[in-house]
Amino acid sequence: MTLSRNPLRSFRSLLKRVVGRVELTAEKLTLFDGKVNARQQLNNQKNLFPKWWEEIENRPPLFEEETYLFLKRLLDIGLIVIAAPLVGGVMAVCAILLKIESPKASVFFLQERTGKDGKRFKMYKFRTMVKDAEKRKEEFMHLNELEWPDFKITNDPRITRLGRILRKTSLDELPQILNIWRGEMSWVGPRPTSFSVETYDLWHTARLEAIPGLTGLWQVVGRTEMEFDERVRLDHSYIQNRSLWLDLKILVLTVTAVFKGK
Repeated sequence: MTLSRNPLRSFRSLLKRVVGRVELTAEKLTLFDGKVNARQQLNNQKNLFPKWWEEIENRPPLFEEETYLFLKRLLDIGLIVIAAPLVGGVMAVCAILLKIESPKASVFFLQERTGKDGKRFKMYKFRTMVKDAEKRKEEFMHLNELEWPDFKITNDPRITRLGRILRKTSLDELPQILNIWRGEMSWVGPRPTSFSVETYDLWHTARLEAIPGLTGLWQVVGRTEMEFDERVRLDHSYIQNRSLWLDLKILVLTVTAVFKGK
């Protein structure tokens, strides 16, 4: 081993490596703590979990994780094939109405979202806002009801008349079936964020272990005005307890909520 001619530089290099390892260990501990205590932290704050959640938590997994993920993918494709005739017809009607309302505007709205392992992908939605909605976001920033980088305005002036109907009925989400078919999304999972992983706190990144979904746990037990930290804790709880039974239950509850107009 060749000794450095500059002892001070060698000491600084060694110190930097030691500090780096300590920081990495601290990050891992923080992430572990975020996963383990996610449900308890949220339940103490909001008590959002329904009675059926205890049954989910106490239910032993039927399959190993790899088998579950394989079956989940089969379920995703199977539901697309079964729903294709009905969904295709509804999407065609929505597209025609959007063109009638705004002939020069695009029917679809493509937005960069954060998926599994932090990878960015283009998510499809029906356009529900005016053409320059993204450019006008700063104009209405003072009306934002959530903590940045989340953005929500209850009566957003950028939403079109038809867009309000599509959002109320969740029909604007139907084009995400294309993302599910391509394997970028699943029917059930954490909702993909429009902001990138660089804006996440360390413990937030645990939600990136799962493929994002068209619907998820916080859509059926939470509220639309929940802050990101609260939604992430629900995502953690879903990931820790995910199963085909839970996925099917969330899908049924989502459909029920849509028909009830929630």
